[in-house]
Amino acid sequence: MIDAHHHLWKYNPTDYVWMDDRMENLKHDYLPDNLLPQLHNADVSQTVVVQARQTLDETHWLLDMADRHSFIAGVVGWVDLRSATLDKQLRQLSRHPKFKGVRHVVHDEPNDQFMALPDFQRGISTLAGYGLSYDLLIYPKHLPLAYKLAEKFPRVTFIIDHIAKPDIKNQIIEPWATEIRHIADLPNVYCKLSGMVTEASWKSWRPQDFYPYLSVLWDAFGAERLMTGSDWPVCTLAGNYLNVMRIVPDFLSYLSSTPQQRSAVLSGTARRIYQFDKT
Repeated sequence: MIDAHHHLWKYNPTDYVWMDDRMENLKHDYLPDNLLPQLHNADVSQTVVVQARQTLDETHWLLDMADRHSFIAGVVGWVDLRSATLDKQLRQLSRHPKFKGVRHVVHDEPNDQFMALPDFQRGISTLAGYGLSYDLLIYPKHLPLAYKLAEKFPRVTFIIDHIAKPDIKNQIIEPWATEIRHIADLPNVYCKLSGMVTEASWKSWRPQDFYPYLSVLWDAFGAERLMTGSDWPVCTLAGNYLNVMRIVPDFLSYLSSTPQQRSAVLSGTARRIYQFDKT
């Protein structure tokens, strides 16, 4: 398997203010040596590490971690997409073969129209020229605007993180399902089956709680545009690594998916989209 979405950090309270009182167990360092035993236990061979802070320093640190640990096959970092020096930033970072994509924490922006801002869109337009994808960290309310963004830039590969965070705890599926099917009509949009347990009831979720959402995604995207991620260590708020990484394989067994479909969702899509062959 490939874990297409996890994080690493050296904790300090200034940079991780989003960790509230319910998240005490996240307020520690989470480094590659902490993750490696979990990977072995879950039969995960390679990973993609994703930004958790909006700083260039973190992006360079993640690339350094990738240099030191061969299981990290890709880095989705942060750059200032609105900066006048964006091209310089991307030119420098793209020299590193494991720099695969960019993410901005859109769902924390106070302006719900953030993705429509001209300087943000100008930044998005530069990514395809560097062979970089863009991870969409959004809520369901952002899906219509995300559709317009992906439609406007068909040469950029967009990847929806955490299935756009529907309200799984309360089993609310609409209008998320309608909007996710709509955006899936765009061939340059993909989706990570990740971050689901923390949108469910942390203490009492069952794997079957996710099946209505996974069924929508399966029908909308198909195996070739879905990939699997843990969202470790954030997922530890609601489960252990192995249980979280078993949700998708068990769902695929429930579907009686083919070996080819199973391979695509569990490894092939991530390997192709994040261009592991160029690492």
